[in-house]
Amino acid sequence: MSTPRRVVISGMGWVTPLGADVSGVWTRLVRGDNAFGPITRFDASTFATNFAAEVRGFNFGEHVPDPEKHAHAGLSTRFALAAARQAWLQAGLDSHASLDRTRLGMYFGAGEGSLDFANFTRANLAGYDAESRTVKDPAWAAMARQRLSAPVEIEQEPNATLTHLAQEFGVRGPAYNCMTACAASTQAVGEAYELIKRGDADTMLAGGTHSMIHPLGVTGFIRLTAMSTNREDPARASRPFDKDRDGFVMGEGAGVLVLEELGHALSRGATPLAEVAGFGSSADAFRITDIHPDGKGAVAAMLQACRMAGINPREPGADGRPQVHYVSAHGTGTQENDRIETIAVKTLFGPLAPRVPFSSVKSMLGHLIQAAGAVELMTCVQAIRTGVLPPTMNLRNPDPECDLDYVPNAARDCNPQGGVRVCLSNSFGFGGQNNTICVRAYRG
Repeated sequence: MSTPRRVVISGMGWVTPLGADVSGVWTRLVRGDNAFGPITRFDASTFATNFAAEVRGFNFGEHVPDPEKHAHAGLSTRFALAAARQAWLQAGLDSHASLDRTRLGMYFGAGEGSLDFANFTRANLAGYDAESRTVKDPAWAAMARQRLSAPVEIEQEPNATLTHLAQEFGVRGPAYNCMTACAASTQAVGEAYELIKRGDADTMLAGGTHSMIHPLGVTGFIRLTAMSTNREDPARASRPFDKDRDGFVMGEGAGVLVLEELGHALSRGATPLAEVAGFGSSADAFRITDIHPDGKGAVAAMLQACRMAGINPREPGADGRPQVHYVSAHGTGTQENDRIETIAVKTLFGPLAPRVPFSSVKSMLGHLIQAAGAVELMTCVQAIRTGVLPPTMNLRNPDPECDLDYVPNAARDCNPQGGVRVCLSNSFGFGGQNNTICVRAYRG
């Protein structure tokens, strides 16, 4: 059997509620800043949750050479294009004239575009017959045809993001999109890694993008009782692993990584930022609305990623430290998720679990839904590059059932202990999808 091809990360880019450049956002995360405030996209004053982590001050024209080419692109697609352009430039692909575009692919966890809510609602009202309490299709269609825009409606399709990315970067290799809820972009990066490893591509743009800060998106999560309702103090509303946690704060944005076969990257003079060492994926096979109470699916995904990376999570390394130096938690701030993710981490690491730092950047960025995993994986790469771990903010009242090292309220410099060399990034999606990626410091 031939030796599997090694895969490295050669570029990264993101658009987040804390900004749209990697170094600037990282500085703010290490500082413990957050981006929570009143929703401005629509009037949410009567909603149980009237706040979110919006991307503000985003100027699409600053990120792409020809914004008019994407004039009809929806917000989440624009986020993806901006993040991908950052990653593309950092990887140095603009200067690689001999890039084989048929060996360049993309794999995304791109969510659906935002509904044209006002005009869709007008069509619903026009078609509604109060006497029969039914919708009359001809009346609905007449108003929809008058009010709705065909290009805008097409941009709601999740595959629209791939179309724009292919046009922007000349991608002619494998192209995939998955919608496994909050696990989507971790799955996308993991499966892009697998495509390169087995030789189906040399370079992949991989990540996710999403915005659900619109009336239907916010209403849906309110009805699921998944979002915080701390209207009096939004800045402290996201508090993963805290005893008083009451749900997540909705965020939005995009995260994109350039994954590349190691030899391909080195041959063109690229600098690997980190190496993808393992990927694990599982399903809970339990309930659509609940995580398995023992965290069996999460354990399976983490263990698979560790085994692929050649790591025994229950054995210390040669330096006496756990072999995994940091776990980026899914850490939504819901009662169930945080408690069960803690159980899963304890099961995975056994007696070493209390010594493995484990934090949630959702306490600062909010929950970026399908973009969350890719963005959080990028924080692992930054932790490896800097030796600093981002904190879990707002953890003021410890939960006895959440008793691990969550890096509470302040970043941690691990350089005196030897830095950060191996990380796991967890994403667990609604419906029972679990995905974990293992990244490590690149060593030639």
